[in-house]
Amino acid sequence: MAHRSQQADTVFLGGRVFTGAGTRPTPVDAAVAVGGGRILAVADTSTVRSLAGTATEVVDLEGGLLVPGFQDAHVHPVVAGVLMLGCNLGERSTAEGYLEVVAQYAKDHPDAVWIRGGGWSMDSFPGGTPTRGMLDAVVPDRPVLLTNRDGHGAWANTRALDLAGVDRHTPDPADGRIEREPDGTPAGTLQEGAVELVARHMPAATPQEAYAGLLAAQEYLFSLGVTGWQDAMIGAFPGNPDNFDVYLRAAREGSLLARVVGALWWDRERGLEQLPELEERRRTGQVGRFNATSVKIMQDGVAENFTAGMLEPYLDGCGCPTANSGLSFVEPALLTEAVCALDRSGFQVHFHALGDRAVREALDALATARTANGVNDNRHHMAHLQVVHPDDIGRFASLGVAANIQALWAAHEPQMDELTIPFLGPERAALQYPFGDLRRAGARLVAGSDWSVSSPNPLWGIHVAVNRTVPPQETPDAACAPFYPEQALSLTEALTAYTAGSAWVNHLDEVTGTIEEGKYADLVVLDRDPFAGPSQEIAGARVRRTYIDGRLVFAATD
Repeated sequence: MAHRSQQADTVFLGGRVFTGAGTRPTPVDAAVAVGGGRILAVADTSTVRSLAGTATEVVDLEGGLLVPGFQDAHVHPVVAGVLMLGCNLGERSTAEGYLEVVAQYAKDHPDAVWIRGGGWSMDSFPGGTPTRGMLDAVVPDRPVLLTNRDGHGAWANTRALDLAGVDRHTPDPADGRIEREPDGTPAGTLQEGAVELVARHMPAATPQEAYAGLLAAQEYLFSLGVTGWQDAMIGAFPGNPDNFDVYLRAAREGSLLARVVGALWWDRERGLEQLPELEERRRTGQVGRFNATSVKIMQDGVAENFTAGMLEPYLDGCGCPTANSGLSFVEPALLTEAVCALDRSGFQVHFHALGDRAVREALDALATARTANGVNDNRHHMAHLQVVHPDDIGRFASLGVAANIQALWAAHEPQMDELTIPFLGPERAALQYPFGDLRRAGARLVAGSDWSVSSPNPLWGIHVAVNRTVPPQETPDAACAPFYPEQALSLTEALTAYTAGSAWVNHLDEVTGTIEEGKYADLVVLDRDPFAGPSQEIAGARVRRTYIDGRLVFAATD
């Protein structure tokens, strides 16, 4: 426990504090003193001023709000950072805009053997599927492969398909699909496992590029108030080197300032024979601020390309049932066996589960593990949760499984309204992103962004969780009708998910996640108090300063 007699390095005055502590946390009129990297006091202004000396920095909150550092419980910073430094389509939203970026990147990088990058959105193209001919028009002579924003598909030009030998005779892989022209020729969009057919021929980013990407991503996340995260995919994957080594280097060199948990990738092409390898990675992967103590299992795909695992089939464009109910990447019996083994070994299991069938398969596996191994503190969690059957809502609390929400997705936007709802049908669409039901049923909520899939701005995610509408800063012309508003969270609930909730899932709740004496001074200064204004203005709040261990790691310049 900190001692109030210690002189403060920094004091925060002139605003309110969201401590995040207690059963019903709300902002309080208080000041905060920080010293030696820890919180010394949360008290009245006179008490905190008494801890200040001549060398103490005084930070005037100017009526803003001091909050615990945000923690992103599901994010891909290395991938996102490499993308930021490469052919990044994420700042555009139309097919024309994407092609302009690709053409300019190719012009600026004449020596690049491949044009690689991504960030395009499915709703920018008819049916969500761009064509090879569009890319051929701007880069006909070099292979191009661009992953989409959600990471579950890619856009290739003809040169890339030809180099990979992918043609009208190439069968679809078991875990993916090649979109085709009428005669069977690949059209240019590859879904899920089909991406690997081309990606395996593309040179991966170099280790130095990946390291630079991690540092660029860290800097950007600091600007948004994110002081820690769980990287949801630690391993080698198409276009990227093994980011395990990237994190270890950053941790050893001291350039990794954020607190990071790594979720080691479960190879769905293999079985339990990979467990010893994962255990060895855990043993060697706890260095500095990086701890590879989780395992990520991707159980299904995404709804927009009909690969999310559903209990009932998708509908076609006419509203009739199809023969497709999505994919289960890990066969349920093997999934149960794997989860039991991982749980017994002490791993946390981090699931990707979007469809209601995938959610149920993961919950069933966890229920079996609990029966076999007993109750423990592994803190398993399930990310995305786009469709959850009502019968499964209460199982999160009863099994002690955290609901890892990506709140930014729970709003009307073109991808939702054009590529998802028509193919789910109204009854099933109403089950999407049931944050309110999960909270009312006692589930522990944690929050993440899935960046680079979507913005990592926690304030935007919190805005959507509370309003169930797109932040006006992201999509000014978006529909205003709330998306199933009965599933909205309160501002306190949403903010807690991004702070104390994610700290808990990262096993950091004893030292971070709330503003309490003795905890690390991972703090964020907001330019306003979102509790004091209308909820529709939450996303307008900006981060003025970000601290880790009381050290300033970001300061806004305007």
